[in-house]
Amino acid sequence: MEILFVLGFFLMLLLTGVSVLGIVAALVVATLVMMVGGLFAIVIKMLPWLLLAVVAVWIYRACNKPKISRGRW
Repeated sequence: MEILFVLGFFLMLLLTGVSVLGIVAALVVATLVMMVGGLFAIVIKMLPWLLLAVVAVWIYRACNKPKISRGRW
């Protein structure tokens, strides 16, 4: 389905008189923007799980503190 969008985008730019170099540049920029947007969306989606992992490690370390003996060696 996405390939139809790209082909339609390419065809409409050609029909409006944009050069092939301009079309390739627009496709590259659109690809980079979509990739950065997708990575940002993944980070937002994973953020609650990352925070849960940080809290779990913090609680685990707080409960399992090493016992410091102050006596003789």
